[in-house]
Amino acid sequence: MSVPQYRKVAASALVAGLGLSLLACSTKSDDAANDASGKVTITVDCQPVGAQKELLKNWNDDVVEFQRQNPDIVVKSVSVGEQCNNPPDFAARLAGGTVTDVFYGYMTDLQQVLDSGQAMDINEFANKDTVPTWDSVDPALKEVFSDGGKLYAVPVKNYSMGLVYNKVLFQKAGLDANNPPKTWGEVRAAAKKISAQGNGIAGYAEYSAGNTGGWHFTSLLYSQGGQMLAPDGKKADFNNAMGKQVLQNLKDMRYGDNSMGARQLLQWGDLLTNAGAGKVGMFIGAPDATQAIVSQFQGKFQDWAMAPLPGQDGAAKGTLGGGEGYFFKKGLSPEQVKAGLKWIAYQKLTPGKGQFDYVRAKPQNYPVGLPQPLLFANGSDAQKQELELRKANANVDTANFSLFEANPVPIKGEPRNAQAIYAVLDAAVSGVLTNPNANIDALLSTAEGKVNKLLAAES
Repeated sequence: MSVPQYRKVAASALVAGLGLSLLACSTKSDDAANDASGKVTITVDCQPVGAQKELLKNWNDDVVEFQRQNPDIVVKSVSVGEQCNNPPDFAARLAGGTVTDVFYGYMTDLQQVLDSGQAMDINEFANKDTVPTWDSVDPALKEVFSDGGKLYAVPVKNYSMGLVYNKVLFQKAGLDANNPPKTWGEVRAAAKKISAQGNGIAGYAEYSAGNTGGWHFTSLLYSQGGQMLAPDGKKADFNNAMGKQVLQNLKDMRYGDNSMGARQLLQWGDLLTNAGAGKVGMFIGAPDATQAIVSQFQGKFQDWAMAPLPGQDGAAKGTLGGGEGYFFKKGLSPEQVKAGLKWIAYQKLTPGKGQFDYVRAKPQNYPVGLPQPLLFANGSDAQKQELELRKANANVDTANFSLFEANPVPIKGEPRNAQAIYAVLDAAVSGVLTNPNANIDALLSTAEGKVNKLLAAES
């Protein structure tokens, strides 16, 4: 879960669009295949909601231009609200068969999608004819959406996590914004100083609901050198000293120092709303978290910087990496699949177009210059073009990300059945953030039992 340009929206906007989304998503693929004129029609989800006026206009403009260049294709855009940033809602749509022809999902959703029988193999259709930059797309990202030699989705975003921090709050707290915390002990000390400013400021903020708590627990565990599952993937491996240290760090900041704020059970929009209002000193996230803070939550580019994920007593031993892609609903015609691939290529995988239209994004006050998404293999033609365009149109101080880029932390992927596991770990994270008497051993033991039961059911 990252922050795709057209994906994350404020909670109120999500709720407002949900009802219409369900209706729009229920259209059957065969009804949208070919109209009387012989045109191929596809439905595509995660159109920006109305509250995101510029993003919605950009999307709609792209649809118009794409259809001008491809007069035999009709793209019907659908805003599905919660599906695009809420894993449980995505699972409900998947189970109910209400996904669009071309539907958005996390890298962690592959097994869930395969189990549902909703996606088709697009391997024979994904090539330079449908996606001109296909040979430049990082093979590792393609592999994430592959199973048994079959390809089920096209990657459109990827990310890794680090420490995102507010330079203004650092300076006000007497901290050096050019020397952010490198260990969790330093994070704790900085959080105390930042929260001491009062005014509802949290020195450090953390998610703990809607699967986001388990998601961040995983990255925090990786920073300790741990892993979520045993090497064979059949047993949980977080109920140990490293997992306990993750929760102890959070509990110490929450109740030992009172540096995380009183309001907890935060989900994605909650935390970033607070960050945009200047009420969060630090949190872990991907580079484009700053994009959302600015474009959707009224924050300022210049206030934010990013550093590598801290470790316990030194450099982090690992960090979580992941991303998103577009699946294709089972039963589509070859013409629809090719049309969907062409749209994704235009909107997500072409330097200078869609999400890479930096010339358009720059005057709209969307950040250009972030080290994300890095979809193209290093040294490939598309990577060189994207990098050149990004540098030429940068509107953010790239120095704010220099520490993050110059000190890469080893990236570990998300565990098998990630979203289900994250849902279980939400309870452990929320437990230490809402109960001063929470028993860490008991929380992790309970979570371990549930995850083992989940894994056993899947095997």
